[in-house]
Amino acid sequence: MRSMIGPGAATTRLGATMTTPARTRVAPSPTGDPHVGTAYMALFDKAWAVRTGGRFILRIEDTDRNRLVPGSEQQIVETLDWLGLHPDESPVVGGPCAPYRQSERLDHYRPVVDRLIADGHAYHCWCSPERLAAMREEKAARKEDTRYDRLCHGMTRDERAELPGFTENPTVRMLVPDDAPTTFHDLIRGEVRAPFPDDQVIMKADGFPTYHLAVVVDDHGMGITTVVRGEEWISSTPKHVLLHQWLGWRLPEFAHMPLLRNPDHSKISKRKNPAARLMWFKEQGYLPEALRNFLQLLAYPPAPGDEEISTFEQFVAGFDWGKVNTVGPVFDTKKLDWLNGHYIRELDDAELGERLVEFIGENRQWGEHPDPAWEGVVRAAAGMIKPRLVKLSDAWDQIAFLTVPDDAVVVEDAALDRLKGDVAGILDATTEALGPLEPFEADSIEAALRSRLVDGLGVKPRVAFAPLRTAISGRRVSPPLFESCQILGRAATLARIEGLRGRL
Repeated sequence: MRSMIGPGAATTRLGATMTTPARTRVAPSPTGDPHVGTAYMALFDKAWAVRTGGRFILRIEDTDRNRLVPGSEQQIVETLDWLGLHPDESPVVGGPCAPYRQSERLDHYRPVVDRLIADGHAYHCWCSPERLAAMREEKAARKEDTRYDRLCHGMTRDERAELPGFTENPTVRMLVPDDAPTTFHDLIRGEVRAPFPDDQVIMKADGFPTYHLAVVVDDHGMGITTVVRGEEWISSTPKHVLLHQWLGWRLPEFAHMPLLRNPDHSKISKRKNPAARLMWFKEQGYLPEALRNFLQLLAYPPAPGDEEISTFEQFVAGFDWGKVNTVGPVFDTKKLDWLNGHYIRELDDAELGERLVEFIGENRQWGEHPDPAWEGVVRAAAGMIKPRLVKLSDAWDQIAFLTVPDDAVVVEDAALDRLKGDVAGILDATTEALGPLEPFEADSIEAALRSRLVDGLGVKPRVAFAPLRTAISGRRVSPPLFESCQILGRAATLARIEGLRGRL
């Protein structure tokens, strides 16, 4: 078999030796919620483009018209922007290689197909789906290779129409030579051997190109220098190389990334794992910088002793295809939770407050008709709950008690049952201490209660403060007590104490 080593492969494996600006692309299909793999590939596409001073392109591959889902393309654009993986060229941004939707590039494909047919590299196939299925079944029963048997090759339409299994609208297939090369150079894996290719359909009966033709034509037309994609496409690479050779086009370099896998090592899919949906991470309250860091670690683990916390800029600065681990990484969200908690704690209180307001509002956690004043409550509470947050979605449950009417606080039985000592007397003393207190702030609230309850009544702090916690939150465990009282204000705090006092 002949080798099909990509041009320049020896000088571009390491980022430090790359001098030519790379043009990379991510090319998802708008067939539903974006897959996390789209972000995974886009991250490495973007990093390599930035590392080399090149361009990162978003192309929408929408030629499979039966699977299109309205709104999917917009979700792809929005989630990449949310992650900070902004393309330099796209259907939205535009660019010198527009259009960036395959359905708008149909006039690019037909001339290429006609040229391949004229040069003897492709032929029409009139076989019906039923005939093809039966052929594969018969070959499999005989334990033969199930590749297409080339029944239509060399035939005219009329000649083929006289045989069974004819359909009026033909497809177009590649004519793969017997000496087709099956090895190629990969930036990540070195020399790779792929299966011998079939006579791949490159133009469907409806006149739309298949992925295999469109991706080659568009990558060439857009000047793509580095094709980054999942390892499941290794078997298709010989077909793409043949097309480049037949058309006399420069071959791009290939980087086949390891597939993301579930904990049981099966391929991650939206059907089996909600985390395969890119939108899921935003819905769950993960920060984009945490998810980006997590995706970096999946295929690009830090060297021994290196920090796992890494910004995108740091990732780009040390980028090296040789560091990519070819073993399919397990998608374990426990590590993501840890990273997310770290990034939340790195935010200043004002920034966290803004993100919480946006998240709670977008996900309608506070209901259909929120009080505008609740935004201020969320911002004020951000700092005190920051150490307790793993995801943004955790916040509302912790602070919702601050927004309910004072006479509507739901007191949990478990909280009441754990109260000890003279609860009524402690509540009365709490009211006496807080009533005239100025300023009504966390530090002064704590000092006044310690003086009146702990020192004055001789009650242990845990016993002394539990009734107040239950009164204002209805819970045995809540965010920091004195900060919560400050956010509620004097009137609300005293009203809630009175409400609990009346239940005793």
